[in-house]
Amino acid sequence: MNILQQIVADIQKDLILKKQIVSIRALETGPFFERQTISLSQRIVNTDGIIAEHKRRSPSKPNINFGLRLADVAQGYESAGVAGMSVLTNNQYFGGSLEDLLLARQACELPLLRKEFMVDEYQVLEAKANGADAILLIAACLERQDIQTLSKLAQQLGMEVLLEVHNADELEKSIMSSIDMIGVNNRDLKSFTVSLETSKSLVEQIPAEFVKLSESGLSTSESVLELRGCGYQGFLMGEHFMKTDDPGASAQNFIKSLAK
Repeated sequence: MNILQQIVADIQKDLILKKQIVSIRALETGPFFERQTISLSQRIVNTDGIIAEHKRRSPSKPNINFGLRLADVAQGYESAGVAGMSVLTNNQYFGGSLEDLLLARQACELPLLRKEFMVDEYQVLEAKANGADAILLIAACLERQDIQTLSKLAQQLGMEVLLEVHNADELEKSIMSSIDMIGVNNRDLKSFTVSLETSKSLVEQIPAEFVKLSESGLSTSESVLELRGCGYQGFLMGEHFMKTDDPGASAQNFIKSLAK
């Protein structure tokens, strides 16, 4: 069992308990469930396209940054002019929670992406109830029918969908009208090695109607500008800003460097 399979198995176990504690009815009557969402895809194409992340840890890096107030990070990113904010909600492997999503929603007006290993419709409802504007679906852990079911539900709830792929096979099985954005993850899930060549090799295979994102391994303005030249509009910055004492200021300086 690889790390992705282990994460999914653990999430499915957790969902059994979560569904007993918080009913679907409770999610649907939450304060944010009827909230009008903000379009992440539109923000991407109308800005420099930087999606800045809140991430405390990862399976390969046990301590990225545990010392920051999430509200400060969210407000810093908003002041920096990022296109949107990605919020990790997985606790066991990334140190996040749904409360982080709520805190970010209360702290800023940015479009929020719930970054989670989504495998069940219940999680889509959770995302809407906790203030998300978009969800992430990872093709590597979903069948085509799963992607269709989850993306259509998100669409019905007014949220957008970022579909993440790692190779041409995942891309081919995932293209459908209920997807808004397609992100190419440059990190190999088995070896954790990162190569921007992954994004470069797949960009022409992504249909023009989808907003194109590159994810992982983006740490310099040169790499972002190079990928923008290839056709990418959005860039998900995972830990680059979070490794600093002031992610907002780091994001602001990075965005300024793109204009030089």
